[in-house]
Amino acid sequence: MITALGMMSGTSMDGVDAAVIETDGSRIGGFGRSAFRAYSDNEAAALHAALGQWPGDEGVADAAEISVASHAALADAFPEAEVIGYHGQTLAHDPQGRGTHQAGSGADLARATARPVVWDFRSEDVRRGGEGAPLAPFFHWALAEWAVGQGVLPPAPVAFLNLGGVGNISWVDPQATAPEVEGACLAFDTGPANAPINDLVRARLRQVRDDGGALAASGKADGAIVTDFLRHPYFERVPPKSLDRDQFSGLVQ
Repeated sequence: MITALGMMSGTSMDGVDAAVIETDGSRIGGFGRSAFRAYSDNEAAALHAALGQWPGDEGVADAAEISVASHAALADAFPEAEVIGYHGQTLAHDPQGRGTHQAGSGADLARATARPVVWDFRSEDVRRGGEGAPLAPFFHWALAEWAVGQGVLPPAPVAFLNLGGVGNISWVDPQATAPEVEGACLAFDTGPANAPINDLVRARLRQVRDDGGALAASGKADGAIVTDFLRHPYFERVPPKSLDRDQFSGLVQ
């Protein structure tokens, strides 16, 4: 078993999450500590300014520097980690076109932390015709298998719903012998999640998020708007499928 530190800054763009796991690379042996580092206002503004940009475009170098520095600062709190998994900051995602772009260099992070870094998880998957998120459903399968072994879950298929900037779901069968076995995993993006509301309160209220969902809870859904929203062609597509963070940006007005 190895002690690995996973680090992630998702499309909600609120900060960096980190968590320790004990693993042999295929299965979970146990869990360690976790932590979160919020982005400063200046860091968040620079990252938002680089959204939709590709390597070499304006603002990308600044975003990459912020990503590496913020992850390195949080990694200092986890001296027990033998290896670091680094996602980088997604700025653009177009798997059927230009590809996918995560700002930040794993080599730079390795130098900053003096530890080996595994990174650039998405690019090769997209080059091979995938949607660019190959690891999440494999982890969810391993998590379900661990939970069944611990008696936390019954030995039956289970779904994991993740609501980041974009929503995604993984359906996994922990009774399968491995996550790559046919029928063991099904995963895809379900639609926008926190990105539109974060951007809306940022634009209208100068806040980073709808804290605790208080703003959303104060209103009620407009059925006509919801019906119109669900007519978006993305919801008719058959998986595998994925979304760019700003694919529904027209919702924020």
